[in-house]
Amino acid sequence: MDKTTIAGGTALLALVALVLTQGYRVFERDVEPTAAASVTTPSEETAVEYHPSFLYGRVTTYGGTTYEGRLRWGGEEETFWDNYFNGVKDENPWAAYLPPAELTEKRRSFEIFGFKFFSGERQINLDRPLMVRYGDIVRIEAHGEGIDAALERGINYDPIVRVKLKSDATVNLDRLSAGDFDDGVRVWDPRHGIVDLGPRQIRTIELFSPAGHGNVPNRLHGSVHTQQGSFTGFIQWNRVQTVGTDELVGYDSDGRHSLRFDAIRSIARNSRNNMLITLLDGRTIELTERYGDGNGNKGTYVDDPRYGRVLVSWDAFERLDFSPGGSGPTYDSFPPGEPITGTVTTGAGRRLTGRLVFDLDESETIETLDAPAHGVDYTIPFGYVASIALAGCEGCTAGTAGVTLHSGEVLHLEHTGDLGNSNAGLLVFVDGLEHPEYVPWADVKQIDLDRPSAMYVPFSSR
Repeated sequence: MDKTTIAGGTALLALVALVLTQGYRVFERDVEPTAAASVTTPSEETAVEYHPSFLYGRVTTYGGTTYEGRLRWGGEEETFWDNYFNGVKDENPWAAYLPPAELTEKRRSFEIFGFKFFSGERQINLDRPLMVRYGDIVRIEAHGEGIDAALERGINYDPIVRVKLKSDATVNLDRLSAGDFDDGVRVWDPRHGIVDLGPRQIRTIELFSPAGHGNVPNRLHGSVHTQQGSFTGFIQWNRVQTVGTDELVGYDSDGRHSLRFDAIRSIARNSRNNMLITLLDGRTIELTERYGDGNGNKGTYVDDPRYGRVLVSWDAFERLDFSPGGSGPTYDSFPPGEPITGTVTTGAGRRLTGRLVFDLDESETIETLDAPAHGVDYTIPFGYVASIALAGCEGCTAGTAGVTLHSGEVLHLEHTGDLGNSNAGLLVFVDGLEHPEYVPWADVKQIDLDRPSAMYVPFSSR
């Protein structure tokens, strides 16, 4: 490739970047960064004290206005400390420890009329999500230089969302795919009323415990039954609804129906598309959650104390029986995460002991091992995991791994998700060595993990 080709490619990239940046500027111009999306004047609801199990904090806008009170993400989504905050990491700092040869993978090629296409190599995908409970977070900050200042200085505009954890670790999220941050937040502020703030308005969110001790929230709690067993704990129906005042929306031949969850005794799957709802007064109603676009129930989260959290798919779901469950954890229920430590045994019999980075991503005990079994997705904090056996595990069938918890229970999870071939391997920081040892996922036979000194365990039924 000659210099002219390189210069032409550079100019093209610069033009594309300029177009994208100008488009981003238009997007910013369409949103007023200092005004709230909607405000409800102060009322009795904003004047009351809130139970410490509710999300609570202080939100500061780019215009300098500060709102403090109970929080709910997206207006009607996550509202408790044990709900999860999600985002996509802006970079992978652990990749710097990886041998250069491990950063590339062979690309598949195909041939047409004797010409081969897409042959060669490409860099492996090291993009990784952040998924931690709100109780693990201290501060969320929209960080990055303003678009106009960036253009004037002739530099790339790479805004991020910075998340500070209780362990003092910070994680940078891609601002353009920041996950839950993009949903905005609702604040019950006694001075300003109920305020909905969009992501382009928020500069910082500081999380902490409320001073008051208000009424216990009517959290959804119950047992979800599947063919493989039952899971009991706090519920997020359809991944969103969490309190009794939330509504289940369904359809029948008469049209749309909205039912408050605090009026429902049970929900049973009646067919692939339909559910049979039994109300507290004994009446039954058959509805479907499937809409015209074909989208229906996205699954039910259960904060089961044995596993942390599971997502029961609609295909695996049989019935949900609601029951009282108490209030749930407070902000102080969550201790800081600790480094993951343990021993990795390779197929060749090597044993490496030290601090671990799993999948070139998870490095703290509050981060999670994510893998499915029989239509149920398990989200297990590494602090719960005693060992992961990938070869020769007792009771394992083809395509499964044995995950033993510190409780002694063994789960046989499928070789997908964090246990699949896309796992980027492990780093082991062995004491006394200058650089960490890298173990490709294909070479891992077993991982034995140390028990952390402290972990949050979901509340069981009370």
